[in-house]
Amino acid sequence: VQLVESGGGLVQAGGSLRLSCAHSGLVFPDYDIAWFRQAPGKEREGLSCISSGDGRTYYTDSVKGRFTISSDNAKTTVYLQINSLKPEDTAVYYCAAEYGRSYCSSNYYSTHPDEFDYWGKGTLVTVSS
Repeated sequence: VQLVESGGGLVQAGGSLRLSCAHSGLVFPDYDIAWFRQAPGKEREGLSCISSGDGRTYYTDSVKGRFTISSDNAKTTVYLQINSLKPEDTAVYYCAAEYGRSYCSSNYYSTHPDEFDYWGKGTLVTVSS
């Protein structure tokens, strides 16, 4: 299994970015993919999750309304659209995958990141004020 994030960069506050997580080796439809981020000096934070089987999406309260997770029809890439970027969104953003179809529900992923076995190397998002 391989996950590769892309789409990060330097953006001004108020702007938007779409992050991509290209994945391979996962067996549809038995996996969940989540996005996390980690800012300097802070703990890793769960953001959003998508279940491959039914396409249901989940968001932590802190990002609802600004972040949108989606998947392409070919089930090879998961996206994270981030709007109205703020300086506090500056972080390395990671996608992670795990087999099973219960990691997204009840935002379980956000409190159990260590249960995800497959991680990308991250993409850096820097938001200037």
